[in-house]
Amino acid sequence: MEVGSGWRLFLAAVVLAAACGAQQDPGEDYKISLDVDLVLLEVAVSGPGGVFVSGLERDQFRVYENGRRQATRHFQQQDVPATIGLVVDTSGSMRSRHPQVTSALVALSEASHPNDQTFVVNFNDRVSFGLPAGVDFTNDRTQLKQALTSTLPDGRTALHDALLLALEHLRKGKHTRKALVVVSDGGDNASRRRFHEVLRAAQSSSTLIYTIGLLDEENRDRKPRILKALARETGAEAFLSVKTPDVFEICRRIAMDMRSRYSIGYVPAATVKPEAYRAIRVEVTGGKDWKVRTRRGYSAPAVPTSSSEEDE
Repeated sequence: MEVGSGWRLFLAAVVLAAACGAQQDPGEDYKISLDVDLVLLEVAVSGPGGVFVSGLERDQFRVYENGRRQATRHFQQQDVPATIGLVVDTSGSMRSRHPQVTSALVALSEASHPNDQTFVVNFNDRVSFGLPAGVDFTNDRTQLKQALTSTLPDGRTALHDALLLALEHLRKGKHTRKALVVVSDGGDNASRRRFHEVLRAAQSSSTLIYTIGLLDEENRDRKPRILKALARETGAEAFLSVKTPDVFEICRRIAMDMRSRYSIGYVPAATVKPEAYRAIRVEVTGGKDWKVRTRRGYSAPAVPTSSSEEDE
């Protein structure tokens, strides 16, 4: 496979349609095109008190890749549907918290875009999908609640395995905007995969990873830095040391955050080599107290070696 071809396959997850400047019906989703190597950023801007800043114009944003200013090819703030994965810790230590967590995640779904497609990954010693076999996504609240309660809390915690499964499943989603909402008491003591694999997969996708840490001080396996790193790297938010009753309000905030994003696209000014990490920085003019959140960078995947090359 040629390098250009491999890069385009990666960008299928993070590009917009070639007609990115055209007006679009708010009810329609973005369409993916492999003809334009347009990197898509989901950008959140908030002011004092965490209030989302809306109504900004294209020329107020400056995008840098590896320190080099990029020309913006697409700009839009639009409440569009998303593909969302709920990744829920169902280990034994979550037993007493699970009913409230389930209710809060249903509340998140109710506050999200009505055309979102959602799936559930439950994890303890094992990782499993909550929806019935053959059902990849749902926007039915009753079906979603059943998916969240399909696994009884028990056993240990396979967080890394769950995240990698969820990131892979997101590729089946039809919406360009993609997110994971991860609820865990922290740590991992049952996964076969390592955290660096999870981080690499997150950097090679356009997924926002929101994390809610119900951290138990007695849990020696808890690792809040992992939850924080995933959110920071992908431009989402990490909520750590959360009390169970606060999960409701946090879930509503996450829903609003996803629906208040600016979508900014640019074609990289420099050639991107396979496996190279590209650092991203976005600046906004107009408010000195504004906070900008977007992914910190991205990694292009390695180009697979062809069978003919392997035989040589």
